[in-house]
Amino acid sequence: MDLLRKKRLTRRPGFLEDQFLIAMPGMKDDRFARSVIYVCAHSEEGAMGLIVNQVQQMMFPDLLVQLGLLKDEEAIRLPPSARDFVIRNGGPVDRSRGFVLHSDDFVVESSLPISERICLTATVDILRAISTGRGPRRALMALGYSSWAPGQLETEIAENSWLTCPADSEMLFSTDIERKYDRLMASIGIDPNRLSSVAGHA
Repeated sequence: MDLLRKKRLTRRPGFLEDQFLIAMPGMKDDRFARSVIYVCAHSEEGAMGLIVNQVQQMMFPDLLVQLGLLKDEEAIRLPPSARDFVIRNGGPVDRSRGFVLHSDDFVVESSLPISERICLTATVDILRAISTGRGPRRALMALGYSSWAPGQLETEIAENSWLTCPADSEMLFSTDIERKYDRLMASIGIDPNRLSSVAGHA
């Protein structure tokens, strides 16, 4: 993806990188309703991020089989951490493409640092490592991503479509996926029910 390639070349972080975007209750796009997005790249040329609280039906062993990295009969031999590894829906763009956000204790040549503690890897190296129990200590995988044209995300934030806050590693990698939106709202002192009750009454 162009934004990620340019980020690798420039290493200049945008002000929304390593931030959470939290969908406001009045979000008009159903694809992003109650979504929490981790921003991986942001610049004057646009933004890219991954939804971290929507789950895919496909399981990690199924993906490995589909990619030819594992045979059906070998799935039972995977370590529990790999068998139970949940795949998220990262967004509506290119849903066949996979991304792994992970702690910085695992780095390969293709890994892209997002912050001092979080990296992004989008190659099969990390999938092989996770399947053998040699992957990063903390990780989440998503298929697909979310992207914005230049200035689009800033406009959506100004129009109160999104709240933003610094990303917390504990919240990012928490396996309590269903409650992530409500927990994150509560952590910044906001009750979504009260927001929705006054939406549209500016």
